[in-house]
Amino acid sequence: MPDYDGGATPAPDLDELMDRIASGDQEAFGHLYDVLAPLVHGLVLRVLRDPAQSEEVTQEVFLEVWQQAKRFDADRGRARAWITVMAHRRAVDRVRAAQASTDRDLREGIKDYQESYNDVEHRVEVALESERVNKALESLTEVQKQAIRLAYYGGYTYGEVATALGLPLGTVKTRIRDGMIRLRDVLGVSHG
Repeated sequence: MPDYDGGATPAPDLDELMDRIASGDQEAFGHLYDVLAPLVHGLVLRVLRDPAQSEEVTQEVFLEVWQQAKRFDADRGRARAWITVMAHRRAVDRVRAAQASTDRDLREGIKDYQESYNDVEHRVEVALESERVNKALESLTEVQKQAIRLAYYGGYTYGEVATALGLPLGTVKTRIRDGMIRLRDVLGVSHG
C-alpha cells in the first residue's frame, strides 16, 4: 500500500483512522481523505458523469464521514467499504434528485403548454362565436343593429340608446327586443 503522506511512514490502517476520527482527530481525517478521496471521487464520477457535481458529492461524503464516524463499526465491515457504499448511495441519490427535478420540470412544461393550448383554443372559440354573432347582426334592420350594438357592446342604457338614436324609449326597447328574438332564431339559441 502506498504511503499516505509521500514519506517513509506506511499508511495507517483505515479502520484505525476511523477510530481516531470518531474521537475528533482532524489529522486522522486528513490522512483518510488523502487516501480515499481519489477512490470516492472516481466512483461518484462514474455514477454522475458530471465533474462539478462529483466534486460536490465527494465533499458531502467526507463531511458525512466526519459527522458519522462514531457510527462506524469495524466488526461489521471495513472503513473503505463503509465509505464507498456511502459514496455510491449519495451519488445515486443525486441522480434520482436530478431525475425527479427533470420530471417535475417536464410536467410543468406540459401543463404550461396545455394551458397555453387551452387559452388559444378558447380565444379561437370566442372569435368564431363573435363572427357568428356579427353575421347574425347583419340579418337585422339598421335600427335594431344600432340599438343592440349600443346596448350590448357599448354598455348604454335603453334611455341612452334612445337619446343617441333620437328615438322614443318605447321604440328602442321594442327594436332591441325584436332584434334579440331575431338573433336567437338565426343563431339557433333556444328561447329558454
